[in-house]
Amino acid sequence: MNTCIFCKIASKEIPADIVYEDENFLAFLDIHPRAPGHIQVIPKHHYRWVWDTPNIDSYFKVVQKLAVALQKTFNVQLIRSQIFGEEIEHAHVWIWPNIPLEGSATNFAEITQRIKNVI
Repeated sequence: MNTCIFCKIASKEIPADIVYEDENFLAFLDIHPRAPGHIQVIPKHHYRWVWDTPNIDSYFKVVQKLAVALQKTFNVQLIRSQIFGEEIEHAHVWIWPNIPLEGSATNFAEITQRIKNVI
């Protein structure tokens, strides 16, 4: 879809702090984080809802892998998640560590590298 911001991020038309990418999925830091390490996990192809994604089992394996990476990166057990989908009409899963939002939450380059180091 040529107007979908997540499709543009997936096709690299719009820059993002990408923490994970494979053939089907992309994960990047949210620009309005709920906590340091707040990640959006999306399919690279456009699907309106998470439930429309044909390989949903693979999708959630990626979400799980990233949740474990967040646990290790931020030394926490509780990783919050949300499937909402009203604000951007592209399937996406939010995950973020249960830690306070601080000024350092916007140091995207450092956070991206820290997460990548444990994946």
